[in-house]
Amino acid sequence: MPGRRHWRGGVHIVTQVVDEICDIFKELGFTRVVGPEAETERYNFFALNFPKDHPALDAQDSFYLGGDVVLRTHTSPVQIRTLENYPPPIRIVVPGRCYRRDPFDASHSPVFEQIEGFAVDEGITFVDFKATLATFARRIFSPTTKVRFRPSYFPFTEPSAEMDVQCQICGGSGCAACKQTGWMEILGSGMVHPAVLENCKLDSEKYTGFAWGMGPERIAMLRYGIPDIRLFFDSDVRFLEQFIR
Repeated sequence: MPGRRHWRGGVHIVTQVVDEICDIFKELGFTRVVGPEAETERYNFFALNFPKDHPALDAQDSFYLGGDVVLRTHTSPVQIRTLENYPPPIRIVVPGRCYRRDPFDASHSPVFEQIEGFAVDEGITFVDFKATLATFARRIFSPTTKVRFRPSYFPFTEPSAEMDVQCQICGGSGCAACKQTGWMEILGSGMVHPAVLENCKLDSEKYTGFAWGMGPERIAMLRYGIPDIRLFFDSDVRFLEQFIR
């Protein structure tokens, strides 16, 4: 009789994508750093130029642990912690868990991974920002991947943009996943708002920078044609073992 097959463990598919993204940015000169998951309102909101009446501060949107301590809603607080402790030039990439009161459905989760990127130095322009993210997209997907930037709004960047990539499922011809547009948004980004630099006691006339935030689950879904984010959390071995390396 044949012996029983032993299940072979491996690194989770989302962790694989996180490591690959960080490795790409490491080659571009970025250092991988981490920060606490429980933050004060100052680090999570106010130092990042959020007004005090912003909806994200409401308990219906964010998880409060008591007083002004909140489970971070993004990895952007590490920007502030880094700027307070290290002088420019700074180039960091920040992976970590984030928490928001989102419904658990095919495209959202109340607990999710995010990767923040951040660069501050003298003379950084929008050209540097765009070239860095376009290079990343063509490394993580394929050298022929098309990208585009659309105007957007974030309190901590100005100007702000969302970056789309050509849909990897239909090749840009249009499908249900990309809502027949041929494009899928993968990250929000922009030039660092001068107020953020001033909040960290940096001269915004001397220094400029760019930042972005992306969801590695979204990247994994695009790369492997996975239709539902909940599959990453189900701990179904039949699904996960397809990605063991």
